Amino acid sequence: MSSTKPPSLAYLVSQYPMLSMIFIIREVVQLRERGFHIDVASINAADRGTEGLTQVEANESALTWYVKPQGAKGALSAHWRTLRGNAAGYLRGLRLIGELGKLDLRDLFYNLMYFTEALMVGVWMREKGQRHLHAHLGAQAATVAMYVKEVFGFGFSVTVHGPDEFYDAPGQYLTRKVESADFIVCISNFARSQLMKLSEYEHWSKLEVSRLGVDPDVFMPRPFEESPEVFEIICVGRLCPAKGQHILVDAIDRLLRQGRKLRLRIVGDGPDRASLERHVHRLDRKRDIIFEGAVNQDRIRDLYSRAHIFSMPSFAEGIPVVLMESMAMEIPCVTTRITGIPELIRDGEDGLLVAPSSVEELADALARVMDDTELRCRLGENGRKRVVEHYNLAKNVARLGDIFEQRLGGK
Repeated sequence: MSSTKPPSLAYLVSQYPMLSMIFIIREVVQLRERGFHIDVASINAADRGTEGLTQVEANESALTWYVKPQGAKGALSAHWRTLRGNAAGYLRGLRLIGELGKLDLRDLFYNLMYFTEALMVGVWMREKGQRHLHAHLGAQAATVAMYVKEVFGFGFSVTVHGPDEFYDAPGQYLTRKVESADFIVCISNFARSQLMKLSEYEHWSKLEVSRLGVDPDVFMPRPFEESPEVFEIICVGRLCPAKGQHILVDAIDRLLRQGRKLRLRIVGDGPDRASLERHVHRLDRKRDIIFEGAVNQDRIRDLYSRAHIFSMPSFAEGIPVVLMESMAMEIPCVTTRITGIPELIRDGEDGLLVAPSSVEELADALARVMDDTELRCRLGENGRKRVVEHYNLAKNVARLGDIFEQRLGGK
């Protein structure tokens, strides 16, 4: 890190704090520890009440400025103040609504909302003395940030995770965002490749790779059990179609029918929960497959500490932080060979990778790890080494800080 003063910037996220986005809090906290002045704005209020937040989350929530809770009064004030003091920028924003919304009434309405939120964020940034806005995820928050740049002329950058944004690249205006952004941080080479596909070569120099990470001093190895009486398998993630938990339920049922003693804990919540619970009920596996619900970081390490295997049968991912957490705790991981995951896990070295959607491959891989004590130990140890070397939170936040310094200078 250079000797110049770290830059000051604002962060914009869709929801903060949010259980599935805990890595953003870790990133912000560590950047501040490195001397960065960061103000955070969130479009939506936190996903839980104050009583459900950890201390770190509660501290961050208290420092965060929330857009939608400002209500109609805040929105109208932002429109009036911008129109009165920056009419040219206001008109540029209106023009962008027309360019992006075209003649589609639904798109025009949503872009009007993004424009309004951008006015509120821009006024807030001006009051905070901030001149650069960094959005996390390439979807709606990044669209708002793009409007902020168009209206107020502030700098704009974004961290792109994928893969959701890539499935509707035109609807998320990804090509326009690459063109508009000062720079873009990609969490994987896979994410960078998708943005390269969507943009002209002249913009590729804007695309930086800075990986996420976890703290290996927080996620420490748990004691290794050579011959567990009951194998504890854990799956952590939002319960939604992209995570493929139904495949894991069928794989577990297959293993149980072989007479194996095991238990699956599904950690998380989401729209697929009811469907998954019906699935488990139909298989009569309620004693073997346990739904833990959504848990915060104070609880998740306790659940990890019981686990002998981590499995995530995803159909679509960026690079899941929960895989990094498990690997740091020397829990062997069995997951799918998709998108950015092979950048984290080398098949047979740091974990096992299987074809997405294949119940048979997943069940066979889980059985292999259960049956081979040496393999289970080796995958766990190598997984931690992989995280310490390449997905260490402090090292990777330092890399992100260097990008901000190089791109923003002493702003």
